[in-house]
Amino acid sequence: MAVIVRWGSRHWGVRGVALGLGALWWWAVVRLVAVPEAGVLEAAVAAGGWGLSVLPVHCVPKRRARGVVGAGGGGGC
Repeated sequence: MAVIVRWGSRHWGVRGVALGLGALWWWAVVRLVAVPEAGVLEAAVAAGGWGLSVLPVHCVPKRRARGVVGAGGGGGC
């Protein structure tokens, strides 16, 4: 089902937050590489962003993946 996104809808707020967090992560990574005095805050932001990127978000419990996984196949991760 397609959803039409209008100005002022909450979808723009979610995208704005994602864009802001992405910019914060890039700021931390660039600062870690470019500034010798970069500290623990930048390292924590960079490590936290990287940790979120490796989460297995494609995994679904078997009971929610009806019709996708056969009887003999594996379920989630």
